[in-house]
Amino acid sequence: MAELERCGLWISGKERPGKGEEIPLVDPSSGETYTYCDAGSVDDCAEAINVAQAAFVSGVWSKKSRHERADVLERAAALFPPKLQHLIQLEVRQTGRAIREMAAQVPSLVRWFKYYAALLRTEERAVLPTAGKLHNWVDRKPLGVVVQITPFNHPLLIAVKKLAPALAAGNSVVLKPSELTPLTSIALAKLMQEAGLPDGVLSVVPGKGANTGKALVENPLVRKVDVTGSTAAGRAIGEIVGQNLAKYTAELGGKAPLLVFEKADVTAAVNGIAFGSFMASGQTCVAATRILVQNTIFDQVLELLTAKAESIARRMGDPTNHDSMMGPLVSARQLVNVEEIVDNATSGGKAKVVTGGKRLRGTSELDGFDFTKGYFYPPTILTSTSPSSILETRIWKEEAFGPVIVVAGFDTEEEAIALANDSEYGLGAAIWTSDLSQAFRVSEEIDAGIVWINTHHRNDPSSPWGGTKGPSGVGSENGVDAYREYTKAKSTIVNYASSEEMAADDWFREGKGDVRYG
Repeated sequence: MAELERCGLWISGKERPGKGEEIPLVDPSSGETYTYCDAGSVDDCAEAINVAQAAFVSGVWSKKSRHERADVLERAAALFPPKLQHLIQLEVRQTGRAIREMAAQVPSLVRWFKYYAALLRTEERAVLPTAGKLHNWVDRKPLGVVVQITPFNHPLLIAVKKLAPALAAGNSVVLKPSELTPLTSIALAKLMQEAGLPDGVLSVVPGKGANTGKALVENPLVRKVDVTGSTAAGRAIGEIVGQNLAKYTAELGGKAPLLVFEKADVTAAVNGIAFGSFMASGQTCVAATRILVQNTIFDQVLELLTAKAESIARRMGDPTNHDSMMGPLVSARQLVNVEEIVDNATSGGKAKVVTGGKRLRGTSELDGFDFTKGYFYPPTILTSTSPSSILETRIWKEEAFGPVIVVAGFDTEEEAIALANDSEYGLGAAIWTSDLSQAFRVSEEIDAGIVWINTHHRNDPSSPWGGTKGPSGVGSENGVDAYREYTKAKSTIVNYASSEEMAADDWFREGKGDVRYG
């Protein structure tokens, strides 16, 4: 890919330099800096929010009819196909994700624009069953300025997931992408302008969370913050948002269990584990990292899963190679974190490595790509050295955010459920069994916001996406609920009684008699 120009900020419909620090953008596959990005300073953040507030108050977007807003979202969807190759290349360059993954993911994003456009055109207004000769209808009104903070793992996907409902509702948005992966967020802002979104309604301000992110979320003009990130970041941001009494949605940590029962189709289950565990190099909040297998089929599943992991490792190479199965981790910091988590599990003898377990070096068997300077880590499988030893390790308790899984056995359905729920997180989970009665029973007992049966990581614009336990976040993305969380309810009550009836309704009339209340 050709060298990329320096990345700036997007404010008032133009890309311009920022006043904050200079951030190098590093190619995860080579460790080399390929361009730089300007971070938004405190002044930049204030400007972006002031511009967004002015656009909101002007009504240039907030007061457009729902059909006009739907038109813009549909035009955005139509603009994606001609720009796909450019967007895919940007995602590969900044994330290191294999191009086969991005070529599958990026085209799917048009669904979010189409879904929320359709919702705008079909949403019905409620008329409530109020007593008396009254009509009470409820409108959904936009909140105002909202701040969205997105992570490095799915830069474009998560930005679109947040942006589509926020814009559909009529809000002005200031988007802060990860300082590691800002390129596609700027490209998305340009696409939205081309689709007809008025200038000022969307700004993009890259920068680090402790500086740029803090300056954005603490601004009192912000009426909602929507963040995807770590649990620690979510708690810190939530404290600030709470002080401003603004709305808050946070999609945070996960430690997804994947349960394989003896009645599962083993081949399908192994394929499902590999997808759920190693897609995006394990850098997803719903990555299946705790694999629980019924002991009657444990050896069979482990053997097939090991062969699958080793096959993926042999076919790792240049992320721009369409035959490459898996890319590197996003940064040197992330690589160190994964190495430390594996060392914690194995150095104390609580777990053993079945395959993987060491950073990739040397050259690729697939295409000769040099792994030495990049942040490549192979699919790694750990097993417990005793039935309970793994439960005290970091790999069982913490997000690795890398291609590392632990496989543990169980005997009974009750034991499987207890192990699955043995986590402070409750975002995603998966169950593999051909016994649908069992699938339903177990899914009812799993404490997670998303439970997949005989599949993993399905993500549709209509399907709510959020956790059930505190460390996994607050609220949910997708669906009608996400749209409504970007709105406030406005209740309008009309008295349609006759003039005589209204005249008789005199609260302070002279004389005795009952008066109404409500």
